[in-house]
Amino acid sequence: MQVAGITNQQEIYVVSKDNPFKINQILIIEDKMQGILRGEVVETSSYNKFLSLNINGEMADREVLNSLKNLGYEVDENTIYIAKVRLIVEAKYPVATGSLVRVPSFSEVRDLLVSVNPENGLVLGVIKSTEELKTSLDPVFEDKLCLFENGNIQLQNGVPFVFDIKSMNQYPHIGIFGGSGSGKSFGMRVILEEIMKLNIPTVVLDPHYEMDFSQRSGLDSKYAIDFKDKFACLQIGRDIGIKFQDLNTRDLINIISSAAAGTLTDSMANVIQSLHEYRDSYLTFERRLNLLKEAFEIGNENKINKLLQEAQTKGEKERIRDLEDMLEVFKKNSSIPAASLNGVLWRLQRLYRDGIFTSDIRPVENNLLAGKTVIVQGPIKVLNVFSTYLISNLYYKRREYRDSKQRGEAAEFFPPFILAFDESHNFAPKGYETPSKSIIKEIAQEGRKYGVFLILATQRPALLDETITAQLNTKIVFRTVRASDIDIIKEETDITSEEAKRLPYLTSGDAFVSSAIIGRTVAIRVRMAMTTSSHGENPFDELDDMMNKKYREAYDRIKRVLPIMPTKFISVLDEIGSDVAPNVETLRNLLDNLVDKGYIDYKKTPLGDMYVAK
Repeated sequence: MQVAGITNQQEIYVVSKDNPFKINQILIIEDKMQGILRGEVVETSSYNKFLSLNINGEMADREVLNSLKNLGYEVDENTIYIAKVRLIVEAKYPVATGSLVRVPSFSEVRDLLVSVNPENGLVLGVIKSTEELKTSLDPVFEDKLCLFENGNIQLQNGVPFVFDIKSMNQYPHIGIFGGSGSGKSFGMRVILEEIMKLNIPTVVLDPHYEMDFSQRSGLDSKYAIDFKDKFACLQIGRDIGIKFQDLNTRDLINIISSAAAGTLTDSMANVIQSLHEYRDSYLTFERRLNLLKEAFEIGNENKINKLLQEAQTKGEKERIRDLEDMLEVFKKNSSIPAASLNGVLWRLQRLYRDGIFTSDIRPVENNLLAGKTVIVQGPIKVLNVFSTYLISNLYYKRREYRDSKQRGEAAEFFPPFILAFDESHNFAPKGYETPSKSIIKEIAQEGRKYGVFLILATQRPALLDETITAQLNTKIVFRTVRASDIDIIKEETDITSEEAKRLPYLTSGDAFVSSAIIGRTVAIRVRMAMTTSSHGENPFDELDDMMNKKYREAYDRIKRVLPIMPTKFISVLDEIGSDVAPNVETLRNLLDNLVDKGYIDYKKTPLGDMYVAK
């Protein structure tokens, strides 16, 4: 391999007559004047005089071809492989044409590929185009993972990609971008598995109920870990919720605002501020709202006095006096409109029906203190409401601990932690404000100082708040098709235009990692996960299994009454039960399907046509 054509300090062309080049391959250039230089392949092509194509001009630069002839390459007879190589570090002078080029050993490029040993970082996959370095790998990097390719499990075939998570202290937050089927959720699963291996406290908001790590994949035990004691799945409304008595007025406004998709009006906020009292329970606050609503409907003191005179029981009289008190509240705050009151009451009751105000967040805190990953599951709308309260409480507990420690005051320890969101554009949308977006933005900008970090996954980076996107110092980009999303990725990363063109065609599980921690973009293949999702089953296979189960169960009933003549269908219905076939037409279709599936046969006999045992 040699340098050919006109060169400069940044880019060169490298040619070979024996071996094709791979995109993102690292090469060593031996320049006699400047010594050892390192470069990365950014474009590849091959040239053959008799099989050339005209794509955007010449397939190979004319100067390169002339240089090849001068170097002794028989370009008129052989296929020549050509690579455009960008130097990792800009050279002082243009690279000398004719300089020898070779594949490096691992020690020569270790600083470019790995910065931390596997036991101290996240082993996320294999760096693409590093297969030639496998034989020179240090033992500490050998045989650390498996890949899943072409339907088969394959052993590690290159340099492992190890993310230095401790460097997030300087370069915080991770973004995971990719369209449906790109491997985005799979990549997030792998990241969370690695985080659990290091016992880093983490909270995951899971709207799809898929981040369960109890089901092992088909990996050998050498490459897999049992995570059952390292995570906890908690469902909103069943395991965790919001303790209403702990809410201050601001928290309550934020929660009800989240339930209204961020559309709480000023008058609605005024209703809450006027009626909410310290240490209110849900029942006392709801009762106060209902009383004021009823007082509105009654209208004046004369009607209330009349009701008081007509009241017959002590309890009824107390309730009417409460109505009178509520009417006084309305007089003092006449800016409370009935529509706003009804809006607050309706949203509050809906939250209660969703189970938001059951239990508390103590199980989340306890698991974080134990170094576990907590999976918070619930519908996206409920998660949006709950996340505002949960994130605020956890973040300010950590912040209060760090601030107290800084002041030299004693404080109860609360650990640093990671917050991971799937479908994060729903929690921090671009273009409008939501309560959850406000706290996420604060963490994105200031969380590093307090040891709170974000992992935000989304199919639509263009819909994620721009301020938050800009704070994601590491971005893992899977296959992305939409032009608007690709434009955002190009703006927010150092991905080149050539790499951006490849984004719509990436294989599922392949990704570009653009990180300030690494200093350049790295192409990786995400490793095989140690666990599987409950959504991993192909829905068409699921359908086949259910239908086959249905036919097996039907056959177990029908085989007792074989043979069956079509003229005897009514009597057969009584024998097999209406749950198998409620009418003659259904029975006929079922029997025909059992024939097609090979359970029974349909034969012509001297006694007539009949369904018989096979």
